[in-house]
Amino acid sequence: MTVMDGNNSSADKPSLLERLSALLAPEPEDRDELVALLRAAHERALLDADALSIIEGALQISDMRVRDIMVPRSRMSVLHIDDSMAEIAAFAVKTAHSRFPVVGDGKDDVVGILLAKDLLRYFAGKDFSLREMMRPAVFIPESKPLNVLLREFRLSHNHMAIVVDEYGGVAGLVTIEDVLEQIVGEIEDEYDFDDSGDILPDHGGRYRVKATTTIGDFNGAFATAYSDEEVDTVGGLLIRRLGRLPRHGEAIIIDGLRFRVLRADGRRIYTLLVDRGHTLSETDIEAASA
Repeated sequence: MTVMDGNNSSADKPSLLERLSALLAPEPEDRDELVALLRAAHERALLDADALSIIEGALQISDMRVRDIMVPRSRMSVLHIDDSMAEIAAFAVKTAHSRFPVVGDGKDDVVGILLAKDLLRYFAGKDFSLREMMRPAVFIPESKPLNVLLREFRLSHNHMAIVVDEYGGVAGLVTIEDVLEQIVGEIEDEYDFDDSGDILPDHGGRYRVKATTTIGDFNGAFATAYSDEEVDTVGGLLIRRLGRLPRHGEAIIIDGLRFRVLRADGRRIYTLLVDRGHTLSETDIEAASA
């Protein structure tokens, strides 16, 4: 007589159909096949759009570099080591950031990071010294892959890093939130666009552009002639050209301008990086449009 173990019953064993399916459907050989398999699961309603977007974002960050998402030096909100406490407090309240690079003689001389929560000592009337309260700054190269940076952030429990270029100069900063947004989509934070405009200069001839920027405003800023007969926004232009919603980090070249998706989720595009100085060849155009 066979004794059935409650923890190892036949109900836990794969059925004949399941075993045949596993034999007939081989495992994906590369990431493209894996993504195709996941999209097929989404089409069969086995995976919702948000889950698919998050998985794709997690896969794609290994192809992205810090330079692709960093806040450029020109947009960094910094404190000076010799600022008075009144100036520091007023600046923190005005910007509402959670972390501030502290500089010495210039923006290339980052000497530490001040956490906004540490200012509570000052507001509570206690002794406060910027030199004593600031934390050590972490410096990383702009070529560092995002998946590596995310792992380092998790291990070190650090949330901000200063990005340096090949000459050792400060190129910008990046936060753990910037990286996570490439996976989960837009998170409202202190580095999002404000009411000053939809197009902001980045660095190296590149611009950060809201996907909701109208075609007319974009044409006026970049001297382009994109049609607005079928779509109204720059995000709509990319979707129409690709025939689908672009993914995190995906790039496409349209009439000489290179568009890279900085932030997107399963429903919409949020932010684009536009490079007007990209040198084109037929190979570039085919690769970017594929």
